[in-house]
Amino acid sequence: MKKLIVALIAGAAMTAAQAQNFTTDQPHAYVGVGVASAKNIQSDDYKAGGKLYGGYEFNRTWAAEAGYTDFGDHDAAGGTTKGHGTYIAAKATAPVNDQFAVYGKVGVQHSERKFDSAALNLKDTDTGAYGALGVQYKLNQKVALTAEYERYGKEKDIGAKANVWTVGAHYNF
Repeated sequence: MKKLIVALIAGAAMTAAQAQNFTTDQPHAYVGVGVASAKNIQSDDYKAGGKLYGGYEFNRTWAAEAGYTDFGDHDAAGGTTKGHGTYIAAKATAPVNDQFAVYGKVGVQHSERKFDSAALNLKDTDTGAYGALGVQYKLNQKVALTAEYERYGKEKDIGAKANVWTVGAHYNF
């Protein structure tokens, strides 16, 4: 019986310590993956692509993040469009409660779209503003689910539009 009481007290103390660590401003790195979807200008359909990103949280509010997004391949007008974008941004997070938060990102992006067909090869690149608004749900102190709307610069002439919807997960170190 004494061993059970000691184990329960130790477990409660460890849980309290983890909960305290969860809500502190300890700096840490994180990485994430996601599925991104962008509407194609030529074919007017959505295709899924991938997203990889990483960042460093200085505290619960401020972070720096960099990422790569594949906008997916689209069949359009007798050819194929491909595109991707990279970004670096400052991220501001506002916790709603211990598990749920909203965030915004502002930074710079570089994106590229290509259209290839038998008769024509076009390329459109853009370097400019990047912005995002999102929500985050923490499953535990290490893993969180995210959903966000991202804007990769100006509207494009070929390939994926600048508006991208992304759902994903990230892991805190």
